[in-house]
Amino acid sequence: MDSYHIRPELPSDAPAIFDVHLQAFAQDGESRLVDALRDEGMINPELSLVADYGGHIIGHILFCPVSIISAGTETSALALAPLGVHCDYQCRGIGAALVETGIEECRRLGHRIVIVVGHPSYYPRFGFTAAKESGIFPPFPCPDNVFMALPLTTGALDGAGGVVRYPAAFDLTGAHGPCF
Repeated sequence: MDSYHIRPELPSDAPAIFDVHLQAFAQDGESRLVDALRDEGMINPELSLVADYGGHIIGHILFCPVSIISAGTETSALALAPLGVHCDYQCRGIGAALVETGIEECRRLGHRIVIVVGHPSYYPRFGFTAAKESGIFPPFPCPDNVFMALPLTTGALDGAGGVVRYPAAFDLTGAHGPCF
């Protein structure tokens, strides 16, 4: 495969991003989530990255703001959701490249924590660990090994315990879906 490049999304990419997630997940929940977050103004284009292959969007990753809520404290974080690669381009390292580039961009922009609901055999390679180990819990039923956190700076998870509050778009689109 010739090379692709990763870049921030452009407004004109929205239909192609919708299609990438539709193809990747074989249903439209993640596609509708991205559109709903965009409509709510919850997308920072610097944290909505696409894999562009010859002018065609073949992958997408989004990091959107969430909060970790505990008694008397609120800690800002990001949720990695969703990550999708068009079915014709999967298993070629594009997803991993999107995750790695996205994490570096999150660090560059000064973010401290990323939360993900994902496959326990995939995300630990990027440094994610069970969020429960840091006292961070999902607001929905979910096995401990698929609800993970990644500190982007040393000590970022210290004292960050609580329940994650996602944007309303997650509830409206059912994007939490069955939690594995």
